[in-house]
Amino acid sequence: MIRLNQVKLPLDHADDALQKYVLKTLSISAEQLADIHIFKRGYDARKRNAITLIYTLDVTLTDVDEEALLASFIKNTDVRNSPDTQYKYVAQAPKDLTERPIVVGMGPCGLFSALILAQMGFNPILLERGKSVHERSKDTFRFWRKGELNTESNVQFGEGGAGTFSDGKLYSQVKDPNFLGLKVKQEFVAAGAPAEIIYVSKPHIGTFKLVTMVERMRRKIIELGGEIRFETRVEEIHIDDAQITGVTLNGGERINSKHVVLAIGHSARDTVQMLSDKGVHLEAQSFSVGFRIEHKQDLIDQSRFGINAGHPILGAADYKLVHHCKSGRSVYSFCMCPGGVVVGATSEKEAVVTNGMSQYSRSERNANSAIVVGVSPSDFNDDPLQGIALQRKLERQAYILGGSNYDAPAQRVGDFLAGSEAKPVGLIEPSFKPGVKMIDLSSSLPDFAIDAIREALPAFDKKIRGFAAADALLTGVETRTSSPLQIKRGKDYQSVNVKGLYPGGEGAGYAGGILSAGIDGIKIAEAVALDMLLEQ
Repeated sequence: MIRLNQVKLPLDHADDALQKYVLKTLSISAEQLADIHIFKRGYDARKRNAITLIYTLDVTLTDVDEEALLASFIKNTDVRNSPDTQYKYVAQAPKDLTERPIVVGMGPCGLFSALILAQMGFNPILLERGKSVHERSKDTFRFWRKGELNTESNVQFGEGGAGTFSDGKLYSQVKDPNFLGLKVKQEFVAAGAPAEIIYVSKPHIGTFKLVTMVERMRRKIIELGGEIRFETRVEEIHIDDAQITGVTLNGGERINSKHVVLAIGHSARDTVQMLSDKGVHLEAQSFSVGFRIEHKQDLIDQSRFGINAGHPILGAADYKLVHHCKSGRSVYSFCMCPGGVVVGATSEKEAVVTNGMSQYSRSERNANSAIVVGVSPSDFNDDPLQGIALQRKLERQAYILGGSNYDAPAQRVGDFLAGSEAKPVGLIEPSFKPGVKMIDLSSSLPDFAIDAIREALPAFDKKIRGFAAADALLTGVETRTSSPLQIKRGKDYQSVNVKGLYPGGEGAGYAGGILSAGIDGIKIAEAVALDMLLEQ
């Protein structure tokens, strides 16, 4: 096949425009064109009233000397051979395998570690402290409706991980030369995701579709010889002469293995404490804190797409904003959820945490995103456990400010910027579940964060007119943008001081979202498989 990059066409181009472009660019006849496969489709909306679609195409030809054809485009890097994007397994388990790898955590990193290990025949044991995704969904919606929290089954804990109750975004900025992200998306499509996630530039799935997909992926792991245990928390890891030898579970059972994948997510704080007590090397890293901001989705659509707002190819508009403050801090938007809602995401009693969630349709009236300020290790004495302590302090403070009933503290942007007392809700109706209490948010975050956000919002308004409108709504607090620590690992993906322990995903500080966590899970599975073969 031949790949054509940077194929630019108008938003409403004719159905045969791609074919005409290929025929003209390659100077071939229609009879020589066997197939056009869309590898990627994005858009350029810098001129919002003249939006351009940008394609990457893989073209199959017949009766054409491809080498000669490519030679004629030697100076044109937008025409070249299509790369081999097929995933290739690095190993196959022997029939006399005597050990089974353990995977702790069933978010995207753990899920893909277990899936790839199962596909290679290593029969992994997958341990998840929360419930199955169906039962977990019941517990989560009960919390949103009634404020009844199950600390082991919620937005953070359970089959599918925190990403299950999010926008289901599947794009990442990580380098991916081996197309592992494509493998992640192909497995999602096989499990029921829309086929378009393979090629659109900003794919997303949405919560309801993710629930069904995760269940199908679980069944696939089991069919391939894997074992999955829910409501099974790892209470202790066992280390002998710097080598992990197994884990003890909350019921007292011990499972022996010299290969343990640790994909615990960014909210398993009790597990992190246990790892610290066991001497596993942890290091502090930067994270961010802030609020969720809500606007009418129509405002964002008009700002980004102009007369093209509402176009079915474009869908609900998103945004990405950053402001560098005079203080040296940075404020940025994070986890933007077009046509979504703000939800309660705590996993601990008497704490309030916000997050954003969208369905596949992105049809809710409000847009929301986190507006957060960077926190550096120096802010908490380079102690990773103190980073967790800071998160907890802010979450428990938000619980009190919200009325001590899991409602979240909220304030109109106009009142927040003026530093005035909170007024009732304006044009933007809060979507947060369970509910909100309108208060002065100035005491909900450290002073440096409040000052930075007050500086950033008017700057963002210059990029999206109306962003700092008086009736826009802030809801607090957003604290779990990422883990405040890294479980340090080497190039072999193993802990730097515990052989056989493979930390990965967001909780270990090596991913930031569903796609990057899934990619990390694949890399870890490959490392585990190769190491297990060496020991056979």
